[in-house]
Amino acid sequence: MNAPLLIWIARARHYPSAMLLAVQLLGIALYPWMERLAAGRALLNAFGLLVLGAAVWMVRRSPLANRIAALLAALVVVLYALNAFWPQSLLLPLASLLEAAFYFYAAIGLIAYMMEDERTTRDELFAVGATFTVLAWAFAHLYVVCQALNTASFNAGAAPLRSWMDLLFLSFTTLSGVGLGDIVPIGAGAKAIAMLEEFAGVMYLALVVSRLIAMMRPRRGAQ
Repeated sequence: MNAPLLIWIARARHYPSAMLLAVQLLGIALYPWMERLAAGRALLNAFGLLVLGAAVWMVRRSPLANRIAALLAALVVVLYALNAFWPQSLLLPLASLLEAAFYFYAAIGLIAYMMEDERTTRDELFAVGATFTVLAWAFAHLYVVCQALNTASFNAGAAPLRSWMDLLFLSFTTLSGVGLGDIVPIGAGAKAIAMLEEFAGVMYLALVVSRLIAMMRPRRGAQ
């Protein structure tokens, strides 16, 4: 094994939140390209499993680490495998529901990791971004489930149903509070999820991010 690879692995072990954040951001860059390919759905699922694996690795290092995360991730993998060999209309929404549950669980684990002491580390700063993306993924999967239950959940785009990238974009804009853009929830269920996500975004900034910033001030003053 060459030296650069060993250095990268060592850094990933010291900054697991940075690795998770990098994988999530890489997904945002690659999803549009994947959706244009014939095997786009398979590639999206495969990359989703990569993100899932990175999140499992991160959550296992948090205070809430236990078998629940591994069980949820394993169930998602099983459902994706079943859908690949035995496609059924309910398998992907069910997988998305379990993925949403896992990502919410991962977000709780990351928040607990950031709040467990009175000192802000570099990895905890990366965890701020990683937690935000994990929450965005969780709500995006809820939108997938909502659209599967009610195809009129969102305003019509070029296609009858909104793509994964559309729903992830909606999730990011809603969670960040910058506005809904050109994708608007129409169904009651979609509106309820959007309101919950808006609330989660505001509370995350008010309670978690503000606390981490406050914990950084004494260290700066001491210097």
